[in-house]
Formats: sequence, C-alpha cells, structure tokens
Amino acid sequence: MRTLALSFLTATCLLAQSNPLTQAVTARYNNAKQYLTGSAQLMPEGDYSFKLSASQRPFSEWIQHTAMGNYGFCSALRGGARPDTGKIHDATKKDDLVAALKESFDYCDDALKGMDDAKALAETNGKYPVNAMVGLIASLNDHYGNIVGYLRAKGLTPPSSEPKKPAK
Repeated sequence: MRTLALSFLTATCLLAQSNPLTQAVTARYNNAKQYLTGSAQLMPEGDYSFKLSASQRPFSEWIQHTAMGNYGFCSALRGGARPDTGKIHDATKKDDLVAALKESFDYCDDALKGMDDAKALAETNGKYPVNAMVGLIASLNDHYGNIVGYLRAKGLTPPSSEPKKPAK
C-alpha cells in the first residue's frame, strides 16, 4: 500500500511539471553522474587494476566502459555520429580515466540540455530520443551497481551510501 501511495504521489508531482519525462530522466541522470564520478575519484590509483574475480574486468575498465557508453547513448540523443573513443580505451591511469568520464558526462549534459518531452517523444528516422534517454539511465545505474561491489571489496563506502548532508 505504501508503494502504491508513493507511486501515486510521484505521478501526481510529475504531471504537475511541464516536461515530466525529461525532468525525471535528468534528475536520475544527475544522481548517476554524481555517484559514478564520485566512485571514480574515490577508488585509489593503485586499485584501478583491481578485479573482484579473475573473470571480471578491472575497475579501470568499468570507468572506460561507462565513458564510452555515455558517448554512444548521447550521440544518439544529439542525432550525430559517435565521437572517437579510442583515447579512452587506451587510458589506464586514474587521472586520465576520471577526466575522460567527466568529459563524457559533459557531452551528455549538452545532449540533455536542449531536450524536452516533445523532442524526446518525436520520431526521427524511425528512432525516438526517449529510448536513448532510458537506455542511458539504465546503463549508468547498471554500471554503478557493479562498481559498488569493487568499492565495498576495498573497504570504501560508495557515494550513494554516504550520509546525507543537512540542507542549509
């Protein structure tokens, strides 16, 4: 019952907004961006090669993969070709990977900046931007979920588990 009431309240709030879809996606995107960037900064340089098991990718490759995925989803939103991500794939140092991740989020910020519900739901060449938006959020949350395991295995508290700071 509590879930139903919360869902109703959320739906009511969204309907009161002028662009409920894009505002909801942007809010979730901003949370994921904060958590992923925070995770990349939190993991020590020496642990960027850490793997949870021999068959899994190292932490550094999760950051690479996330940055490259951002370009894929957000180039679809922008309606253009995917930028060359070769330099990201070759990066191994923490500073380079954190910078690449931030740059990929800047690229997505620009793609989402001009988006509203009408544009998100408009068909262009048989494609709908809303699909890329939902895919982006799903991808970011999926990757963050994987990264949390790496942080916890190293005794680090993931950004989403940090105590909330009181509002000023």
